[in-house]
Amino acid sequence: MSKKTRNLTLSALFAAFTVISLYFASIWPTGLFGLVAFSSLFATAAVIDAGLASGISVFLVSSILGMLIIPDKAAPLLYIFFFGYYPVVKSLIERIRYIIIQWALKLLVFNLSLTVIWFLFGSLVFDFGDNTPNLIFIYMGGSAVFALFDYGYTKIIWLYINRISRYIKR
Repeated sequence: MSKKTRNLTLSALFAAFTVISLYFASIWPTGLFGLVAFSSLFATAAVIDAGLASGISVFLVSSILGMLIIPDKAAPLLYIFFFGYYPVVKSLIERIRYIIIQWALKLLVFNLSLTVIWFLFGSLVFDFGDNTPNLIFIYMGGSAVFALFDYGYTKIIWLYINRISRYIKR
């Protein structure tokens, strides 16, 4: 099998898994954030095993299919506006040598994404009712949770590279 065929096949498989996990996120509302974050792992696997272009194609294909197929749009929108492209962004940012610049850029990307999600789709994704919290606490708490998410995501990537990826490369 040629490298192009292998990469295309892996991208299609990872995009299918992403759409399936986004569907489960839409029918299981208490698992919305967790399952959407889980769905981003397939784009990460595509970046690791088939390259940056495959990660981008997994993001684009699964975003389009998610918006077309999944009836509840909260999961695909969260995926499109943060979790889907973050593996590609993380891969690019972590090529920078200085950890402080890496974290500054990661937090910038997260806070820009949170701003877009909050102001465009806030009522669809976040349900606070009439008790809208102070935005400064949303950004501070969100940044802290994001830092934990990124740390855990890095550990999962390490696990994938060292335990799973070698079987896919065969």
